[in-house]
Amino acid sequence: MSTESMNTPTRALALFISDLHLQASHPRTADAFFRFLSEQAPQAEALYLLGDIFEYWAGDDDLETPFNAAIAAALRELGERGVAVYWMAGNRDFLVGPGFAQAAGLTLLAEPHLASFGGRQVVLVHGDAQCTGDLKYMAFRAQVRDPAWQAQFLAMPLAQRKAIIAGLREGSRSAHADKSMDIMDVAAEAVTALHAQADTIIHGHTHRPALHRQEGLRRFVLPDWELDEEPVRGGWIAIDADGNITRHTLDGSAL
Repeated sequence: MSTESMNTPTRALALFISDLHLQASHPRTADAFFRFLSEQAPQAEALYLLGDIFEYWAGDDDLETPFNAAIAAALRELGERGVAVYWMAGNRDFLVGPGFAQAAGLTLLAEPHLASFGGRQVVLVHGDAQCTGDLKYMAFRAQVRDPAWQAQFLAMPLAQRKAIIAGLREGSRSAHADKSMDIMDVAAEAVTALHAQADTIIHGHTHRPALHRQEGLRRFVLPDWELDEEPVRGGWIAIDADGNITRHTLDGSAL
C-alpha cells in the first residue's frame, strides 16, 4: 500500500502544518485551526508549526490582543494534553520570540531543522529561504532577519510597527503580481543542499501542496489554509511510528 494512501494511525508521531495566515478578519480559518487543535492534533505526539501561522506578528508585546492571546492559549492547552508543540518562523511571523513561546508552551526551532521520526530523517524548513531565484526577496529577508534590524524595529511603539507591517504587506502583494511563479518557488539547488542532510523534506510557504519525487528525494509541500474565501483549502501532513508519511485534507481524509 502506498504511504500516500494510508490513513493516519490513532497516535501519529507528528503532524505538520503551515501557512494558516491567522487573522481576526478571517474567523472561519481561525475556527478550523481551533477545531484542529482540539480534535486532530491531540492524536499525535507532536505538532510542528512550520511558519506563517499568523498573517503577521509585530512582536511578543502584541500578546495582549485578544485574538493572539486566544491562539497562544489554545496551543498551551494542546501542550497540557501531552502534545509537544514546535514552532518555526515563516516570512510573516519571524518576530515570534520567547515571550510568545512561553505563553503558548512551545519550543522555537531554527531552520533547517533535522528530525528523526520512526527511523526516518526529515529536514524541516518553512521554504522561503529556498526561493533563491527571487533576489529582491532574499535581500529583504536578510535585512529583516538581522538581529540588529529586529532590535531596532521592536524598539518602536507597537502601533508604529503595525503600520509599517501593513505597508510591507501591501508592497508584497504588488510585487507578487509582477513576479513569475517559478521565481517564487523553491530553487533546485536549494533543494539539493537540503537533500544532503536527508532524503525527505517537508516545507510550506509556496502554497502549492504536492509530493515531489526526484533522484531518491521526497519533498512534501504543505498547503495553506483558507476557509473565508474561495477556493476553500487546507490540510496537514502526518508521520507514523514506522516513518510512513501521509498527506491529509481538512476533514482528515488521506490524499
